[in-house]
Amino acid sequence: MRCGFCGHEFAESEGNVGCKNCPMSSGCKMVKCPRCNYENPPEPALVKGLKKMFRKKDRE
Repeated sequence: MRCGFCGHEFAESEGNVGCKNCPMSSGCKMVKCPRCNYENPPEPALVKGLKKMFRKKDRE
């Protein structure tokens, strides 16, 4: 995924998922950028699928 603030590309698993001190932590799905800590919404499944499909085509 790409950070909406700094433009850094990172895997969703690399981001800091949720905040322990946040009152919304139980239902919040925001992913923090590892570079600038900007909270990004999770990437939609459609976008993930399209990226995966194009990566497979590039490898061939």
